[in-house]
Amino acid sequence: MARFLHLASLVVGLGAVLAVDWFAALWLLGRRRLADILDTACTLQVPIWLGLFGLVATGSFLHPDLTSALTQIKLGLVLAITLNGLYAHRLGEQLSLYRTRTVPRGLLVRSGAAATVSQLGWWGAGLIGFVNSQS
Repeated sequence: MARFLHLASLVVGLGAVLAVDWFAALWLLGRRRLADILDTACTLQVPIWLGLFGLVATGSFLHPDLTSALTQIKLGLVLAITLNGLYAHRLGEQLSLYRTRTVPRGLLVRSGAAATVSQLGWWGAGLIGFVNSQS
């Protein structure tokens, strides 16, 4: 049961993150308005956080080997995802001030960096979880 809930949490959390980042990519390509990405991010905050918290809660029932270097890296990635999510929320508040104006380059760079950290963290933790489940 824990493994199923863990996988379900991954689908919910990572799926929501992918949707937000997809809209952000479309905005950067000029195919969506900034308001679209901000509204999407706001709407998907709850599934993102539920997915992350679900992963943390169910992961403890999967009896991870805390002495394993891979598990320690995964836990570090989960911490990075969590802190980055808080940072991304703050960036979203700053971006909302530019719904109808040009976004400053520095804010764009910081937002891109946060999206990159998010993707690397979610996919990295997922890959490590898969590798650990095979052994």
